[in-house]
Amino acid sequence: MLHDSIIALILSFFVCAVLCPVFIPVLHRLKFGQQVRDDGPKAHLKKSGTPTMGGIVIVIAMIAGCIPFLGKEYPLITPVLLFTVCFGVIGFLDDYLKILKKKSEGLTVKQKLVMQLFATALLALWLFLHPSVGTGMLVPFTGGLKDGFFLKLGVLYIPAVFFVVLGTDNGTNFTDGLDGLASSVTIAAAAFFLAAAVKEQVPVAPAAGALIGSLAGFLLYNCYPAKVFMGDTGSLALGGFISSIALVMQMPLFIVVVGFIYLAEVVSVMIQVGYFKKTHGKRFFRMAPIHHHFELGGWSETRVVCVFTTVTVLCSLFAYLGLK
Repeated sequence: MLHDSIIALILSFFVCAVLCPVFIPVLHRLKFGQQVRDDGPKAHLKKSGTPTMGGIVIVIAMIAGCIPFLGKEYPLITPVLLFTVCFGVIGFLDDYLKILKKKSEGLTVKQKLVMQLFATALLALWLFLHPSVGTGMLVPFTGGLKDGFFLKLGVLYIPAVFFVVLGTDNGTNFTDGLDGLASSVTIAAAAFFLAAAVKEQVPVAPAAGALIGSLAGFLLYNCYPAKVFMGDTGSLALGGFISSIALVMQMPLFIVVVGFIYLAEVVSVMIQVGYFKKTHGKRFFRMAPIHHHFELGGWSETRVVCVFTTVTVLCSLFAYLGLK
C-alpha cells in the first residue's frame, strides 16, 4: 500500500509540475486574474490580476495519480475522488463568476451552500448504506481501528457528516489567503491520513499520496511570490478531500487535531464577526481570518506559512500517536 501511495504521489507531482507552466499562460490570456479584497492587507493589492483557478490543475493531477489504483483493491478511493471533484466543481463555478463579475464574490452564500449540501447528502447516504465503512467515529488516543473506542451516533451520524464536511471545507477555504499556505498545511494533514491508512490497512492511501504529490507540484508555482493561485476551485476541493477521506476512514474526529489550523481560521472569523456585532464596530483581531492578524502584526507571508505548516506537522505527528 505504501509502495502504491508513493507511485501515486510521484505521478501526480509530475503531472501538476508539467501542466502548470502550460496552464498559467492560458489563464493569463483568458484574463482569469485574482480579485483582491479592498479591505484586505494593502500588501496584497499587488496580487490583483495573478492567475487564479489553479485548483483545476491540482484536481487533474490528483485524478491522474489515482487512476492506476481505481478498482477492487482500493474501493474507497472512488468516493473520495468523486467528492473531491464535486467540491472542486463548486469552487470552479464560484471562481468563474468572480472573474465574470470582476468582484471578490462569485456564487451567493445560498447558492454555494445548496450545492455543498447536495454533494454532502450523497456522500452521507453512501457512507450510511455502506457496511464496509461503518458509521462509527474513532475517538483519538483510544487505539486504532481494530481496538479503539468508537463514537456511535446512529441516525445522528448523517447530520454529523454535514457538520464535518462544511466545517472542514470552510476551514480550507479561509486558510487559502497567503501564497502557499493552504497547499503546505494540507500536505501535512494529508500525510497524516496517508500514514494512518497504511498503518490501519484502509484501502485509500494512494488517494492521499496523489493529493500530496499534486500539491507539491503546485507549490513550485504557488509559493511566495505566487505565479498562480488555487482559487476556490482548489480550496473547496481540498476541504472535500480531507473531510471525505477522514469519513471513509472513520476518523473525522482526528480533523480537530490535524486540521487545527483550519479550525483556528474558522473560529477566528466567527469571533471577529460576533465581536464586531456585539461591540458595534470594534475588532477582536487586527483582521480575520487569523493569518491576516499575524500578517498585520508584522509577520511576513513566508513566516506565517512556515509557522502554520510547522504547527500542522506537529499536530499530525501528535494525532498519529493517537492511533497507538
